[in-house]
Amino acid sequence: MKNSKTYHLALMGVLTALLFMGQVIMAVLPNIEIISLLIILYTIFFGRKVFWMIYCFVFLEGFLYGFGMWFFNYLYVWAALALVCLPLRKNRSALFWSIISGFFGLFFGTLCTLPYLLTGGPAAAFSYWISGLGFDLTHCIGNVVLCLVLFKPLCSLLEKAVSRA
Repeated sequence: MKNSKTYHLALMGVLTALLFMGQVIMAVLPNIEIISLLIILYTIFFGRKVFWMIYCFVFLEGFLYGFGMWFFNYLYVWAALALVCLPLRKNRSALFWSIISGFFGLFFGTLCTLPYLLTGGPAAAFSYWISGLGFDLTHCIGNVVLCLVLFKPLCSLLEKAVSRA
C-alpha cells in the first residue's frame, strides 16, 4: 500500500478513540474495563508506538473527567503495563495475557498509591491501598475474564487491520 504510514497513523487514531470509548462505555461497571486488554493488544501490534495512544487516551480522559489526582496515576500506570508487555509481545497466548492482565488489575491500586505517598505520606498511601482492595480484586477478575474471552478475536481483527498497510 502506497500510504502505509498514513494508514497506520489513521488506524492508531481510530484505536485510540476505541480505547477512550471503551472506558467511557464501561464506566458504569465498577473496575471492569477493557483498557488493559486493549493496551496489551496495542503493545503487541504497535510496539513503542503504543505510548502515543496511551497518552492521547489519558489526556482525552482528563478533558472529559477533569484533571484530578487520578490523572497523575494514569500518566504512569498504563505506560507501566505497556512496558511490561513490550518484551513479551511475541507471545499470542490468551491464557498468558489473561494472567498478566489479572495481575495488573490486582496491583492497580498499589500502583496508584504513589501520588498519595508523595502528598500525604505512607499512612495516606496505605489507607488508599487498603480501601481499594475490593475494587482491585474485581479489577483482576474482570481483566482475566475479558482477556480470556476477547483476546483471540480482537487479536485476529488487529492482525487484519495492521496487515492492510
